[in-house]
Amino acid sequence: MNFILFDEIQIRQSLLPLTFTRPVSEIRIGIQTISEKWQAYLQTEVSFDTQDYLQTKYPLILTEDNLFINGAVCPTKALVEAIQQLAPETALLQGETILAYRSKETKNTFENTVTFEGSLRIIRHAIDIYTHNGEQIISDFERITQGRTSQPISDRFTAFYNESQIFIEEGVDLKSVVLDATHGPIYIGKDVSLSIGALIQGPFAICEKSVVNMGAKMRRNTTIGPHCKVGGEISNSVIFGNSNKGHEGFMGNSVIGEWCNWGADTNNSNLKNDYSKVELWSYVSNRYENTGSQFVGLIMGDHSKCGINTMFNTGTVVGVNCNIFGADFQPKHIPSFSWSNGNGTFKTYHLRKANQVARAVLERRGKEFDAVEEQILKAIFELI
Repeated sequence: MNFILFDEIQIRQSLLPLTFTRPVSEIRIGIQTISEKWQAYLQTEVSFDTQDYLQTKYPLILTEDNLFINGAVCPTKALVEAIQQLAPETALLQGETILAYRSKETKNTFENTVTFEGSLRIIRHAIDIYTHNGEQIISDFERITQGRTSQPISDRFTAFYNESQIFIEEGVDLKSVVLDATHGPIYIGKDVSLSIGALIQGPFAICEKSVVNMGAKMRRNTTIGPHCKVGGEISNSVIFGNSNKGHEGFMGNSVIGEWCNWGADTNNSNLKNDYSKVELWSYVSNRYENTGSQFVGLIMGDHSKCGINTMFNTGTVVGVNCNIFGADFQPKHIPSFSWSNGNGTFKTYHLRKANQVARAVLERRGKEFDAVEEQILKAIFELI
């Protein structure tokens, strides 16, 4: 059977700017990306049905018999079983949401449908990523660690609580750390470094080759993706990977894409002074929409960076490839390819310069900014 993760258009639009640069299923929530979860459940590789400009990096592979799966849906055992039992030319629905369908080709309408009655987690909005991150850490932790043995905690100055809910992969370096898994599991990926004095509360996940700097405070429901360097205080947030917040400052109720950097003492607000519900910029309606939530921080697209002492207001959305600095609070919506004038106004961040910076950043990590990556950023630039 050939499995394809598809982008449901309305959901993809709601998840911008994060989905400018990736299919919906490449969003990280919990320990893994949604696509990694599906590959683990299905025990096979998947391909992607996404935007045309992303298909070179995330190819679509079609055969005579395909199972298309909604890339915003986090898998469960019951859902996987229901999908695998689908008859040809049949769709699996929950309400009006298409969860999956079996077909020779991509399609939007179906004569034959069946209903899935089980509980599911569908990531429909950017704030869903951090809102449901703790539950997904717990779910991923149980699956990833089942039948496996954690590396021992050998450092005699490290304190840990609820050891059965702490899992350490090979190559981890930790010294004088506090690991508190009282309220949820802590997953520490391969070759991670936890520096002296780091304080970590579960549910928490940090993926391979990431670093937590000295004295950092990692609060509950937080995921640090692979190849990140973090410090200061982070709470209920998800960093996708290859991004840095290495210094003091607070990050809360936020989602940060790849190849981002926070300057020293950068902070974001995640609660308004009057405790009212937070509005967030919507790429669907092109206006601010009420999220219904009191706690909303920052959503930041890939390749965006901010200078020292940057202040982000409650409920801020930053697009792809923005360069942000200035002493006052930043605007609550900063469109993609914006370059700060330092006074709260912005000009266009020209594509040539943006590509130069992206190439330098990737090269520092031993990665190549190739023609595929350049084409993706060019397509996004032309969309704005």
